[in-house]
Amino acid sequence: MKLQDLGIGHNTEIVSGIDAELMPGVFVCLTGRNGTGKSTLLKTLAGLLPARSGRIELDGNDLRNYSAGALAKKIGLVLTHMPELPNTTLREMVVYGRLPYTTWLGKRSEEDWAAADAAIRTLGIGHLAHRRIGELSDGERQKTMIARALAQGTDYLLLDEPSAFLDYESKQELMSLLVRLAHEEHKAILLSSHDLELVRQYADEIWHIEGGRMTLATKR
Repeated sequence: MKLQDLGIGHNTEIVSGIDAELMPGVFVCLTGRNGTGKSTLLKTLAGLLPARSGRIELDGNDLRNYSAGALAKKIGLVLTHMPELPNTTLREMVVYGRLPYTTWLGKRSEEDWAAADAAIRTLGIGHLAHRRIGELSDGERQKTMIARALAQGTDYLLLDEPSAFLDYESKQELMSLLVRLAHEEHKAILLSSHDLELVRQYADEIWHIEGGRMTLATKR
């Protein structure tokens, strides 16, 4: 995914001139103070918000040429807030990640359930599979949403503060998992975070937003 002179924002452009590349096999962390545009950038890269200027190129094609369904097979997005479905089980929530591959009736195949179960095992939450979402802790809910994105089977994974509700040990486990997914599964992963200590420890690249610009802060 290439970002070329990209400008982002809602009603007005808040970050301009972004030039960067999100590559398979690389774990990138996005830093910056609250309100600088981190969530806006992630939503723009996922196709939820239009770019204010410039271009996003995905696998050689302009992002604007992809339908919502086609993008859902390419890009997984994990936002901070979770859908309010308290009576849905964890396993049912994770299999929602397979919606881009289901029939128009929304019927899930054995392959869909297998992908969901594999993602649940990867996140280490198999013992919670049949627990209702409303009974889970904030950290368990966050892991559920990451598992749902993983079950989606995309090449690109974008995460907005996924460790916000996790304790320090769980944060380390999550960062290690994402590094492994990037390096071993050859996924392109972009994660926003305020935890600079963990970012410096785990990131291959750090993108930093400040003063309406984004810079490549460091690369290992």
